[in-house]
Amino acid sequence: MLSVAIVGGLHADARKAAVERLLADVPGAVALHHDLATAVKGTVVRTIRDLTGIVSAGEAELVNDCACCALREDLVPELERLAEDGTTRLAIVELWESVEPKAMAEVVASAGLRLTGVITAVDPALVLPYLGNGDDLADAGLAAAVTDQRTIADTFARQLEYAPVLALVESEEADDEDRALLAQLHPTARQVPIGHGDLAGPVVTGTAGAAASALADAALAGFDVEAAAAAQHPACALLPAEADECGVSTLVWHRRRPFHPERLYAALEDLTCAAARSRGRFWLADRPDTLLHWDAAGGALCVENSGPWLASLPDAAWEMVPPVRRAAAALDWHPEHGDCCQHLVFTSPGLDRDGLELLLESCLLTDAEYAAGRTAWKRLPPAFDTLLEV
Repeated sequence: MLSVAIVGGLHADARKAAVERLLADVPGAVALHHDLATAVKGTVVRTIRDLTGIVSAGEAELVNDCACCALREDLVPELERLAEDGTTRLAIVELWESVEPKAMAEVVASAGLRLTGVITAVDPALVLPYLGNGDDLADAGLAAAVTDQRTIADTFARQLEYAPVLALVESEEADDEDRALLAQLHPTARQVPIGHGDLAGPVVTGTAGAAASALADAALAGFDVEAAAAAQHPACALLPAEADECGVSTLVWHRRRPFHPERLYAALEDLTCAAARSRGRFWLADRPDTLLHWDAAGGALCVENSGPWLASLPDAAWEMVPPVRRAAAALDWHPEHGDCCQHLVFTSPGLDRDGLELLLESCLLTDAEYAAGRTAWKRLPPAFDTLLEV
């Protein structure tokens, strides 16, 4: 039965090295790649290759002026054809630079294909430069559609944090700070060292052959799309823990009091720029029933309405909530506020932990404001209406 593994990442050289390693290590493997760089001409170029070179090539027309949509429409039929052929053991879906693995993993899984691995390839020396790059993908020629408004930083962060496996290329420029940053950004990831193209050996102990075998094992180990989505959902995300190593720190800030909307809004720029990466969920006093998602990278912040806190739902509605969400809420349940809380995580080299905590604390309701109760909270100025497009 055909196995499908997704290999993605904005670090193109690292991604190509990981794909070549898999082609060399797994007999009967082919790599399927859609080049979205030709989208401006109205088509997406598809190639399928094995270890010896290109096996076939073709073009897919754009769908609604969207290169990613064309990729989705073309990907599944090609994978189904490979599955029916019966000679391919592993189909490696090598994503184009800015395509995010979550969307493609869900496309593959929903088609009934056997998705066995999702890997993001990383050059450790490039983690901080990419995470700090607030340029639009469009300005870098990496947009997947005319309407693509993502940045390099937020795209890279999602690519990095979604994949359970990180393929790390050899990098002479990488230092202990780079590796500590990578480990703190995604502490649960399985890191697999690989050589860089034809360069010899992995970056840590073990032979290149052993590393290749580990990457093949990771590509064939299995992948749970629903669990991966839950791990990214702000209500039950597997956020990093407190850490401090090699000049890199992770601050976990957890409180049981809502933010004052105006004071938090006034502090957004300072909070967003305080760390290379910050994420989590937060609670606004004027929207006490709404779980809000905090997602910041590259000096830019995205705030989204993620639906109601479970504490605000009637008991009858709980059966409609996924079990993983109920379990996450139960682990963090407060007798008065339920799952309503502030749970924000900031990761960065040179993090000013004390200053950041003081700023966050200053944005919470004061004792008097808190004591006034929810009816009074809802009358506070709605400073976040513009960000939330209300």
